[in-house]
Amino acid sequence: MTFSTLNLPAPIVTAVSEMGYTAPTAIQEKAIPLILSGKDILGHSETGSGKTAAFGLPLLANITPGQGIRVLILTPTRELCMQVSDSLRNFGKYLKLSVIPVYGGVGIGAQLNSARRADIIVATPGRLLDLISRGVTLSTVKSVVLDEADRMLDMGFIQDVEKILGRTPKQRQTLLFSATLSPKLHNLVHRYMNSPVSVQAKTHVDTNLLTEQAYAVQTQDKFSLLIHFLKHEASEITLVFCATRRGCDKLAKKLRAQKIDATPIHGGLSQSTRIRTIETLHKQGTGILVATDVASRGLHINNISHVYNYDLPRTPDDYVHRIGRTARAGAKGNAITFVTPQDSRDFNLISRNIGRHITYTQPPEFVKVTPDANPTQPFKQHTHNKTNYPFWKHRRR
Repeated sequence: MTFSTLNLPAPIVTAVSEMGYTAPTAIQEKAIPLILSGKDILGHSETGSGKTAAFGLPLLANITPGQGIRVLILTPTRELCMQVSDSLRNFGKYLKLSVIPVYGGVGIGAQLNSARRADIIVATPGRLLDLISRGVTLSTVKSVVLDEADRMLDMGFIQDVEKILGRTPKQRQTLLFSATLSPKLHNLVHRYMNSPVSVQAKTHVDTNLLTEQAYAVQTQDKFSLLIHFLKHEASEITLVFCATRRGCDKLAKKLRAQKIDATPIHGGLSQSTRIRTIETLHKQGTGILVATDVASRGLHINNISHVYNYDLPRTPDDYVHRIGRTARAGAKGNAITFVTPQDSRDFNLISRNIGRHITYTQPPEFVKVTPDANPTQPFKQHTHNKTNYPFWKHRRR
């Protein structure tokens, strides 16, 4: 099947072809005809499945410019808001449509003026409510998309989402995309959607492209093992995931002290800082980001060759989204997880829940790095001997 067989307008098919898309993904093949026909959709898809095009292409096809805000897309993060906006502009570059991203962390005046002339608004809930309070109306909205609805729930945005939905016409098309469907989201579906059609297209890891490894390591040795890999593994762009913002900042600082150029990125940084970081990374083509889960689903980063789970993800879904950042678009990738004795039970649960068993790999020999109490002094080093690791022996299965 090709995009031209999905009854999409020629300008959209041309734009998609110029972007290098050759054939629709599973979620696109299933969702596009249903959305074109006006159906409500309940979509289950994972990172890398192509869901932005799945809802974006048919919505672009159904809009006539200059009739007010016709499409409203709600996203949980500023990064995803910008990513979706950029994608829609590229898909619709031969259409005379105005796509406006609306998010916090920047001045509201320009967004307010642009929103009043928009055909499509892509927004984070809080900033959109700010615009509504200043006079922006949603009475002309024809279609609403709730993108990554599970994450909006996790971030506490569902009440804001309901307020926004209450400002849109009752006769509208509603599309909800989510990696998981919790009971609270079920309530949202029943209250605001009209006989939604369920579309599932899980993206499973292609083991031919992704090398997945887990290393049993003592907590105090995680940093030394990470340094070993970063210095000895050839890579393009590397993502290192930490559990907290503070952990990101601390780890990036420690890596820079070892002359490893690493940059933290998380929700605690300003929008301009995050944008500048991603732009620099793409310009260089190489680099190391130390990130919270904001980068697993909310950032558009190309050519990621390595993903390190320095801290174990909280859930199987978080694990899938993290490793889904690499081995994309036909490129090979590496996903490496550090498992401490405290993490082993949770990691085994993750392994079972994702439907495949990830065996432990014996850690390589590495230099153990221990900073002095005074961080201005040089680091002391000694060689780690893997024979001192009874933990990994009894964890190997």
